[in-house]
Amino acid sequence: MSAREWIGKDFYRELGVSSDATPDEIKKAYRKLAKENHPDANAGNAEAEKKFKAVSEAYGVLSDTSKRKEYDEARRLFGSGGPGGFGFPGGGAGGGGFDVGDIFGQAGGQQQAGFGGLGDILGGLFGRRGAAGATANRPQRGADVETDVRIDFTEAVKGATLPLRLSSPATCSTCGGNGAKPGTSPRTCSTCQGSGLVSRSQGAFAFSEPCRDCRGRGTIIDDPCPECAGEGVSTRTRTLTVRIPPGVADDQRIRLAGQGEPGRGGAQPGDLYVRVHVAPHPVFGRQSLDLTITVPVSFAELALGGTITVPTLEGKVSLKVPQGTASGRVLRVRGKGIAKRDGAQGDLLVTLQAAIPAKLDDKAREALESYAEAMADHDPRPEITELLEGR
Repeated sequence: MSAREWIGKDFYRELGVSSDATPDEIKKAYRKLAKENHPDANAGNAEAEKKFKAVSEAYGVLSDTSKRKEYDEARRLFGSGGPGGFGFPGGGAGGGGFDVGDIFGQAGGQQQAGFGGLGDILGGLFGRRGAAGATANRPQRGADVETDVRIDFTEAVKGATLPLRLSSPATCSTCGGNGAKPGTSPRTCSTCQGSGLVSRSQGAFAFSEPCRDCRGRGTIIDDPCPECAGEGVSTRTRTLTVRIPPGVADDQRIRLAGQGEPGRGGAQPGDLYVRVHVAPHPVFGRQSLDLTITVPVSFAELALGGTITVPTLEGKVSLKVPQGTASGRVLRVRGKGIAKRDGAQGDLLVTLQAAIPAKLDDKAREALESYAEAMADHDPRPEITELLEGR
């Protein structure tokens, strides 16, 4: 894609966010639109597929800090002037549909004095650094893609291997990405000699603009591929195997290198980020590598002590409750937490909670009243009693 095509697009509008949106706001907007327009949910809907590609392209730029900074700077300096060209700062018009990436980089083969800073900015954005003879169809890394998976609590603790079915832009399998019908090949554009750019002069300045015959690609496809219509990229469904490591946390992202959108012009593909959502467990909780559980116990078990049986994710263990244990005390069972591949090992933290019966039968009530009478001289809250008497 040429500089003019890139800057001419309003990526913020595609995602429905303001130009000062935070990364989280951009991510949230992208995930909402991608889900609404995903090909799997809109089979045969060309408009939804087009919107899905547009928001993916916008997110690929705005989610990358360096790309977004360069994009914003270029739009600030050269606000879009519509199909005919770009406006200059201060209200001047560029006109003629030239590629702003070469305004100060190819003026008669020499950089104009006083515009080095702008040349560096635009060169960094479009990858040419103002070098003469650079092409408009330079290789471009594919955009990163993000998807979501949901796993249960046990899978998050122990790890899992999951199949992941994706419908996303990928290198066209029919033409191999060159955009030409099988049995044919793209031919070098005779107008620009394959550079993708043509030069023209205007007064004392020399400008370069995308070649109109090949649209800046440097090649012409006489017989486009029927699957991708000459784009070299098509939407296809593929199945990947995702390995979820033991101990993965809720909302954690797992990176699959090279599994994102394909690159342009032979460049490397982007990455796929799998965001993991962990379902809560009805009994267990988690604190880092430690598992947590709250176990109800009777007053007698706390006062007299004893042994209770506690569940773990791998079975059960016996746990000794010391005599005189207070409700809310946490006991630790070593090595029964989360074990990570690097050797780190968590524990099981057991919180003892006194279980108070809602109703008592006559025998239980009589026994409890006898106990209360026997403990009448025992003050369970001496500090508070002392404070009250002091007043």
